[in-house]
Amino acid sequence: MSILNALIGPSILNADLSQLHEESQKLLNNGADYLHLDVMDGTFVPNLTFGHPVVKCLRNKIKDAFFETHMMVERPQQWVEAMSDAGVQQYTFHVEPVLHMVQEVCRKVREAGMKVGLAIKPGTAVETIENYIADADMVLIMTVEPGFGGQMFMADMLSKVQSLRNNYPLLNIEVDGGVSLTTIDSCAKAGANMIVSGTAIIRADDQAAVIRDLRNSVLHHLSKE
Repeated sequence: MSILNALIGPSILNADLSQLHEESQKLLNNGADYLHLDVMDGTFVPNLTFGHPVVKCLRNKIKDAFFETHMMVERPQQWVEAMSDAGVQQYTFHVEPVLHMVQEVCRKVREAGMKVGLAIKPGTAVETIENYIADADMVLIMTVEPGFGGQMFMADMLSKVQSLRNNYPLLNIEVDGGVSLTTIDSCAKAGANMIVSGTAIIRADDQAAVIRDLRNSVLHHLSKE
């Protein structure tokens, strides 16, 4: 029996950002385990969302929820202290723009009191991060190209999840992008235990039911390990 937890973290990328507090609280009330906050700089990805001032405002409204920021930015080292000050508990950054200093960024994140997440884009080989697993609390495998919500799920990315799970049985592995009730079983079977889902949850008539079904799929496959 695995000791990993099945955790569902809705992405608020497709939520009504003018109602960020209300939408986020609704997701938590409907059973979300954490909030996945997408931060984009318009450089690393061709989109721009929000930064640490918005995250801090949200933290002032929501005191207890676990916040993960998914830093789709060219200079993740630049925003560590600001996000820590904003009340973020996990700082997940893409390794691609900082391959020369991944361990340094990891150390900076940990010194700021946050957990470390390492993220890779679809075009990045999973072997790229293997030397840094010991420095991380979680690895995020993108199952779409980062930058925009509502994209089609890339099933071939699950081989990366499977490889990580085979080699690191107790590692927290997150998937993000196109995850829905139709794709969750393949994600869970591959070994993902942290599930980011945006559109499928945000736009559901019954958010609680979708979150419950996503979690149950992960729990079912975790029980087999």
